[in-house]
Amino acid sequence: QLQLVESGGGLVQPGGSLRLSCAASGSSLGYYAIAWFRQAPGKEREGVSLIGQSGGRTNYADSVKGRFTISRDNAKNTVYLQMNSLKPEDTAVYYCAADWSFITANQAMARRGAGMNYWGKGTLVTVSS
Repeated sequence: QLQLVESGGGLVQPGGSLRLSCAASGSSLGYYAIAWFRQAPGKEREGVSLIGQSGGRTNYADSVKGRFTISRDNAKNTVYLQMNSLKPEDTAVYYCAADWSFITANQAMARRGAGMNYWGKGTLVTVSS
């Protein structure tokens, strides 16, 4: 069974950068589309970014376009989320999730993650001065 573990969160000042990692075990990550979601305190979970199995297809929430970049290294069984120009409103717990279907994962981006098959436990990102 696929297991996902996020890392790389922490405290960063506004305008700073972080790189999150989503490491997989139990199965080859290359079979799965991977999405990042986030949930801020008191808010609903939202889709942040998505990458297809080969890395050729990506999708981003409007709120992070131009600032965040998703990538993957299937040989390392890891997906990354490079976050630049961070803002206080980016503060949230960030989760990675996996599904065999890119279509399902793309739909899940707009449905607060509904339908994604596998989830990590999250990593906290705090953007504050």
